[in-house]
Amino acid sequence: MVDVGNKLVTQRIAVCEGYIEMQPETLALIMAGTHKKGDVLGIARIAGIMASKKTADLIPLCHPLPINHVEIQLEPQPDRQRVHCLSIVKTNGQTGVEIEALLAAQIALLTIYDMCKAVDRGMVIQSVRLLEKSGGKSGHWQRMPD
Repeated sequence: MVDVGNKLVTQRIAVCEGYIEMQPETLALIMAGTHKKGDVLGIARIAGIMASKKTADLIPLCHPLPINHVEIQLEPQPDRQRVHCLSIVKTNGQTGVEIEALLAAQIALLTIYDMCKAVDRGMVIQSVRLLEKSGGKSGHWQRMPD
């Protein structure tokens, strides 16, 4: 495990995104709230938040961090037959929260897959990536627009 003991405590923020593509009928069920397993997006949001807080339990040598804030935004995009996930994770610490934000997005999307797999096994999770991070010695970084 990397020694971060001499690093300054700063506010660390990471923003990540990803998508899950699906059949239009599957997305319609999610948007209407009529999926037989319940509120797909609400449950996925909670799963993403929980995952961010368990990152150190899942990723070897990852520092356990006191997470101050986790936000999971799930936006259906019917014109593209997908749900967009945006995760934002914040802490005041000695190391960043990029992995926590990436894991939060992945698990939120995976939860959608799990809840909907009975009606659509062809769903695809894609483009999970870091959009922005700030804090620490390396400062601010932002992905260039596609």
